[in-house]
Amino acid sequence: MISIRVVDSITELQPADAGCIALSGSHGGLSSARYALAVRPLLSVFNDAGVGLDAAGIAGLELLQSHDLAACTVSHTSARIGQATSTLAHGVVSHANAAAQALGIRTQERLQPQTDNLSRRQP
Repeated sequence: MISIRVVDSITELQPADAGCIALSGSHGGLSSARYALAVRPLLSVFNDAGVGLDAAGIAGLELLQSHDLAACTVSHTSARIGQATSTLAHGVVSHANAAAQALGIRTQERLQPQTDNLSRRQP
């Protein structure tokens, strides 16, 4: 099974978390993506933070895609920003990069069943 790491802030990830499913309460912007890039989870999950000006709240998805890393966001209307347990329990996927879609992540669907299914795969 693939481990699921639930962290309020993506900055809590450690090198040992490489290959995990990282569920965070962090926004999906560039600064958050850089922390995920350093650790290289199988999938990084963020909050879209309302997307924002120039799509700043989801800009990290493209950065991670450029490194062949899967990432998605949940809608800020479905989960509390900064609270990973809310991301897991209530999050609805709002955006997913191509690498996340290749893992089976689908937008407009609840996150938890998708990450549960993904975690059952062999690493």
